[in-house]
Amino acid sequence: MESPDRIEEENGEDELWELTSQNTKSSSAGSNSDRDRRHSSSASASSSNINRDNSPGSNGRRTRPSVASVASGLPTVREMHDRRTSSQASLAVPSRPHVSSASTEETLVSSKNVLTNFQKVAARDPGIEENRVRKLSRYNTEYLRQKSVYDRLIDWSDGPHRCLRNQLLSSVLSSRRRPPLPPKEDLLGLARHYYPARADLKVQVCDFGLGRAERHEIALGQVEEYWQNKPDWVDVRWIHAPLGLGLTHSSVEDIFLHDGQRGREFENGGNAEWPYVETEVLNLRSHKNFQEMRDVYLLLGGFKELQEELDQCSFKNDENSSLQSDIEWRAGHLDMPPSFWTLVASDMPWQLTEGLAMGIRGPMEGLQPISRHIDQQMIATHPFYRDSHMVRNIYRCFHRSDGVLLTLSPMAGVNFIDKKMSQHLSEPTHAIFDNENASAPGYVFQAFADQGTSTWHRRTVEWFLTYLITEVGVTPHACRQGFNAPSIELAYQSVIQDLKRRRYAPWRKNETVKLVRDYLACVDELTTVKQICAKQVSLFKGMQQDVRKFESEDNRARKPPDNPQGETMQARIKWALNMVKQRHDKFENLLIEAQQSMEALFQLRSIEQNELAIVSDSQNKAVLIFTGVTIVFLPLSFFTSYYGMNLSTITNTEKTEGYFWKLCGTIAFIIVLVVVLGATRHYLTRLWKGRRRVKHHHSMA
Repeated sequence: MESPDRIEEENGEDELWELTSQNTKSSSAGSNSDRDRRHSSSASASSSNINRDNSPGSNGRRTRPSVASVASGLPTVREMHDRRTSSQASLAVPSRPHVSSASTEETLVSSKNVLTNFQKVAARDPGIEENRVRKLSRYNTEYLRQKSVYDRLIDWSDGPHRCLRNQLLSSVLSSRRRPPLPPKEDLLGLARHYYPARADLKVQVCDFGLGRAERHEIALGQVEEYWQNKPDWVDVRWIHAPLGLGLTHSSVEDIFLHDGQRGREFENGGNAEWPYVETEVLNLRSHKNFQEMRDVYLLLGGFKELQEELDQCSFKNDENSSLQSDIEWRAGHLDMPPSFWTLVASDMPWQLTEGLAMGIRGPMEGLQPISRHIDQQMIATHPFYRDSHMVRNIYRCFHRSDGVLLTLSPMAGVNFIDKKMSQHLSEPTHAIFDNENASAPGYVFQAFADQGTSTWHRRTVEWFLTYLITEVGVTPHACRQGFNAPSIELAYQSVIQDLKRRRYAPWRKNETVKLVRDYLACVDELTTVKQICAKQVSLFKGMQQDVRKFESEDNRARKPPDNPQGETMQARIKWALNMVKQRHDKFENLLIEAQQSMEALFQLRSIEQNELAIVSDSQNKAVLIFTGVTIVFLPLSFFTSYYGMNLSTITNTEKTEGYFWKLCGTIAFIIVLVVVLGATRHYLTRLWKGRRRVKHHHSMA
């Protein structure tokens, strides 16, 4: 049993530690509140190199401070007043130089550093921009070449399904005949352009250390080497692979977690089976590119003569020790062929109407089936979004205790909405990471590109995962560039107002049916976005509990933060949660408004139908009288006309009576045939297309 003196000494030490933690929180409360209001990253604060024990026995962790050192570090009331006064003076007179002996040891937040960081976001470095322009120029040249092959493929594919008139003309005119299929080499290049081989996928490797950050672009065929060997100066290595839900995704995830010890579990914010963190992200893709991806997948996927060569190129450049073998084993276990088209199907973004991807367990629950049909979204009726298509992608995060974070997502669209969105949409999907003005993951790297982990509250993989998932999870939004473009919420508000105006337009045939369809499409889109926001709210609430647990564990273990003035995980999640809640409430209000407007449309049309019924009743009475008169006199007219004809001979002509009946009978038959064909033209056209489509499938098989 311990002595009372010993117990009193430990209690005094715990109280002193709690006092230190409270003082640290109070010193950073003002800066954290400012960050919550303006959504500034923790990279806005400059920090100097913080002493860190890198001895072999410490494993890169800071040693526990003694009671004496903590007590000596507590500022007095006078010192706190002097610091506050000097800080206000430096902000009031920015041109006056401020010299401090502790400037290399303490973290200072100044308006100059905040302005510098804002200029980094608003203006790109000229050297980086020139390199990016050259890369885009090379891509555009290649894209134009592949686009010509794509156009020829579409012309060849649509040939059998042309209308009956074009089919008849093609049998007479050579210019109207079906174009030839592009050569095999061109089709192989087209498939690899839109769907790169799995081993050649571009993977981003971002390293963050104290005052330093680096980024490398590697191939997926080299990824195992990078998550197995992390440099000593790196606190966190972030590996991002553009993989969707499928065989490759499952194998990469399993091998990554097998090669190292798993990190601290997000039990409340993670998945039920295994607590990895995932969210579903809305992003904007080019409507044209989205349609091209689906056409290439469905048209070239049926050519057996291409299958063998495409399968061979899937892992031709693979240097990993176990990736290909794991995929083949997993494909056999799930009874799925590890073919080229099976592996690249995960690259396809999900439309809003294709279910919810969040919470899917395995590769067999991916996007199925994939069709060429592209939804005509109501948001595309807004002038600013006319060339865009809003899609959904899963974003999953796996982390290990050695400081390596793996993120898997095929998200390659625009996350930040600004006035240059049409330009961002035209950029290649594999290069969107380089554009931090459009890509949330690209922005996260640029936020710490200069100072590395110096501004992090804790230089841990859990802190960076929290920062990344909150930055990605709240997109798309327009606040990154100062709301210089209409947000998605504002666009949908404009769409609903336009639908309301169309309710009172003069009646036209089939206009009501079209208007109701537009209302239903708008309601479906708003419902999906609302459901995604609800899942994100649940995610961030769960992560709040996990982060509190992490902080409690660190406090019990006497692990002080690496940067007390850095943005905490709790503050970050609180900001993201508020953003998502506001978006959820906005879309809920928009959904209610759209539904009420559609109900008002039904009521208005019901009233119009009642009025039309009253008018129609009076017209029916007049028609009834006219019909009665017609019924009485029509037989009389027929018999008088029939028996009044002179059939014995035709006067004033040399032709016989037989010639008369041949000519009139032929003309009457042609008229009746044309009328019947015109009345049944839609049925005959569908029957003709169906037979041609069956023959086309048999020829391809």
